[in-house]
Order: sequence, then structure tokens, then C-alpha cells
Amino acid sequence: MRVLTVLAALMIGATSSLAAEEPSGCDKFKWPVERERAALTAPDRAKLASGSEQAALPSSAITLGLVAPSEAKLPSPPERAPKDGTFAGFTSVKAPKAGLYTISLSAGAWVDVVQDGHFLKPMTFSGATDCEGIRKTMKYELSAQPFVLQVSGARDNALSIAILPVQ
Repeated sequence: MRVLTVLAALMIGATSSLAAEEPSGCDKFKWPVERERAALTAPDRAKLASGSEQAALPSSAITLGLVAPSEAKLPSPPERAPKDGTFAGFTSVKAPKAGLYTISLSAGAWVDVVQDGHFLKPMTFSGATDCEGIRKTMKYELSAQPFVLQVSGARDNALSIAILPVQ
């Protein structure tokens, strides 16, 4: 009986620590995400196939079609290897204005932003579960040069993405 009590306590502790890593609810993001969430859930999102090139930064969110990683033909190998059974894809954007941007996703996935041949690291990021329409948001400092946004490790074959200047 004592062994069961100890095991139960360990399982509760493990579950609690997992919950602490994954905050739940829209109010758990590190900054307000209402604008990003509205863009990600807007009905007029452009639907793009993986590999699409955008002449300019989209004015609203897009829905990017994804394929098996072996078919995605990502321009650069992702920094995190995708798991079996997941989806990947990419889009390139000609040239934004230089500045700080949020890149937000409707669901969980790994993001690589490649500009001038280099992987950019997000300045900060935030995520939460149980917030309809948005799962993850990151802030990147982009220069006025074309960049490639690669997504991998997604569970579904489409993902909404918003790339918005920080206000």
C-alpha cells in the first residue's frame, strides 16, 4: 500500500511539472495575442501551397499546405528533425521592411526562419495550449531582405501562419 502511495505522489508530481511547462489558456501568453489570434482565425486567409513565393509580406494570415517531410523539399535542413508521421512546408517572402515581427502559428510545429543564408533565432517566444486559433508566437528581428519560413513537425497537413509587424 505504501508503494502505491509513493507511486501516486510521483505521478502527480510528474504531471504537475508537465503542466507547468505548457501553460493553458489565452491569458497565459507572455504578451497580448489578440491581433495575431484574429489574423489566424480570419475567414479570408490566403491558402498557399508549400514552396509558394510571396512578393510581399502578407497583409493577413495565410494557411500553408504541408506535406510529408520527405516531399517538402525544404531549402535548408530543419534545425530539429521532424518526427515520423508529421508534416512540413515552406514559403518565401521577397522583402519585408526591416523591423521586429511576430510569427504566430495556429498549431504546434517547429519553425525555422532563414534569411541571408542564416537561421535566425527568435528574440523571444511564447506558447499556450487551450487557446483556440493560436498555439505559438515568436518575435524575430528581420532585415529588409527576402527570407524563408520553414515549418516542420506539424501534426496536420495545413497550418495558419501570421507574420505581423510588432506594434
